[in-house]
Amino acid sequence: MGAEELSEVKEEKEYMKFSNIFKLSFYSFIGAFVFFIPITFRGKSSIALDHIVTILKGTPPLMINAYIIIILLAGAFYPIVTKTWNKNITSIVLTIFKLIGLVFGFMLIFNIGPGWLFEEDMGPFILDSLIIPVGILVPVGALFLALLVGYGLLEFIGVFMQPIMRPIFRTPGRSAIDAVASFVGSYSIGLLVTNRIYKEGKYTTREAAIVATGFSTVSATFMVVIANTLDLMSIWNFYFWTSLVITFTVTAITVRLWPLNKMSDDYYKGEGDPERIINKNRLQAAWKEALKVADGSEPLYRYIFVSLKEGLVMVMSILPTILSVGLLGLLLATYTPTFDYLGYIFYPLTYVLQIPDPLLVAKASAISITEIFLPSLLVVEASLMTKYIVAVLSVSSILFFSASIPSMLATDVPLSVPKLVVIWFIRVVLTLILVTPVAYFFL
Repeated sequence: MGAEELSEVKEEKEYMKFSNIFKLSFYSFIGAFVFFIPITFRGKSSIALDHIVTILKGTPPLMINAYIIIILLAGAFYPIVTKTWNKNITSIVLTIFKLIGLVFGFMLIFNIGPGWLFEEDMGPFILDSLIIPVGILVPVGALFLALLVGYGLLEFIGVFMQPIMRPIFRTPGRSAIDAVASFVGSYSIGLLVTNRIYKEGKYTTREAAIVATGFSTVSATFMVVIANTLDLMSIWNFYFWTSLVITFTVTAITVRLWPLNKMSDDYYKGEGDPERIINKNRLQAAWKEALKVADGSEPLYRYIFVSLKEGLVMVMSILPTILSVGLLGLLLATYTPTFDYLGYIFYPLTYVLQIPDPLLVAKASAISITEIFLPSLLVVEASLMTKYIVAVLSVSSILFFSASIPSMLATDVPLSVPKLVVIWFIRVVLTLILVTPVAYFFL
């Protein structure tokens, strides 16, 4: 046995402690159970996270409304207090939308304002179906996500994904961790991780752009909101896993198309730090990496505190923007023909694919670039197949102007708005092509 192998064995024994094994197995299991295992509670079959949110939504309306107002207030003024509101034009526009969202929130909760705002499918619908569930779901979800991603499970998976990531997605194996973290966590956290890894020289510009635009989709917690709105919780696991497969399949195709295939292979500072390729003893290497993370993890109470803080900051950031952009999108969709016209861009495709309600799905496809939840609002009364197709599209399209696009523009990855719009269009077309036969075959 060589000196290097002896060193690895010694290092593995160093991490082979009962406490590390317990954290890796038990905490990861709890996190996976909360997100992926359906249980029956009060006659309803759903994942544990959904049951927890349902219980919390049952608290007195006064408390819920007070909490939402506090979050909207904090979110609207956070950029001003931290002096980041005027960092660039995107920050200025987003801050304006946050302040508008705050105003709408006050009007809805205190029942003050014009009649159109209080129509059943306008303000009250967004407040009850989106703002309140998201306001509760994101912080609660963040607590359990700490268990899922903080104690070595993702690192364990990442080592096994090395032979898959490079040939399929043209990214390093370590990007699997980033990808899964984004999918089960949040696009905002995923983008922060992507930007940090890119600046550390562990991603090239092209790899960072692929990870940002191909993996940083809405979180599993937000998928619960979409599934609840469209009454898809009875097929939650089918919806979740097919969304994951279709999203990543679309990514595998887009990395081979312009503009991603023409982006630079240079590193942020010129010199990079490529990952070490593991070709043997993969299980042993994965186990060691996972235990290493578990060994260096913070105490559970500290992780819970930090995760709750991050969840609250995240919900502060997105809630007022979703309210303003979502309401604006609904107004445009209801009272103007804007998205009807834009929908005709996708109508030939939805018609050829024989999707039920082809014009409605085309309209939902067009509106997806504004806010990720709006497509679902358009198809609440549609057939199960239509709702499923639009629900998957909302996840797989990834790019939308109310949150993910501004977040990407705020990173150091050189992505422009025109390129992001092109990537969004390609993703929508590919998603419709892939999801339709799945819907016809299984639903």
